[in-house]
Amino acid sequence: MKTIVTSLLSMIWISGFAQKPLTVQPAKLSYAFSNLGKRDTTIESDTSKENKEPQYFYLSAFTNVFVNTKGGAAKRFAPAVEFGRTYGIFDIGLATGKLNELRGNDSARYIELRPTINVFSKGRFAESLCLGAGYVLSAKQALMSEICNGINFNVSTTFAIAIVQGYVFFDGTNSNRNGQYIGINLTYNFLKPHSVNKQRKKEAILSDK
Repeated sequence: MKTIVTSLLSMIWISGFAQKPLTVQPAKLSYAFSNLGKRDTTIESDTSKENKEPQYFYLSAFTNVFVNTKGGAAKRFAPAVEFGRTYGIFDIGLATGKLNELRGNDSARYIELRPTINVFSKGRFAESLCLGAGYVLSAKQALMSEICNGINFNVSTTFAIAIVQGYVFFDGTNSNRNGQYIGINLTYNFLKPHSVNKQRKKEAILSDK
């Protein structure tokens, strides 16, 4: 008897399922795909928020002059160039230049790693802090360290000018000394026309927030 009842129930269930085939309404299918698209867009938007700061290469020219040493401007002039990359408010660059205020047979050429951070910015203006470490080629006081700060003005998204003052420390096996300088730096930013990074740089320097 149980077997007959089970068979009848199975026939009724199969008959009902055959009369009402499984269908997906077009409206529901469209809604599902639209929601899927929205979820993907949200994920992409959230991911992009982590990378909204401009990133680009730059080239700077330094016109520093030592202010606590004897001699004319030509003997105290310390020109240099730096090439690096900007990551939002942080710069990392490699500089090379000449320290004309060195005396004797020591070389005046040096190379230096210069990380810089903008500690404050308002529109086109920014205040920067640099902590550098380098090496003076063939010098008795070869180890070089630097701390400096500057006031930067973005003339445009491509060009910037800064007034900088800082201290340089030289260390050797038997002696050490330090020097103070002030100078003007000119920077060119390698930004492609109509690029996302150039647009982000423009938004940053024109912002009043």
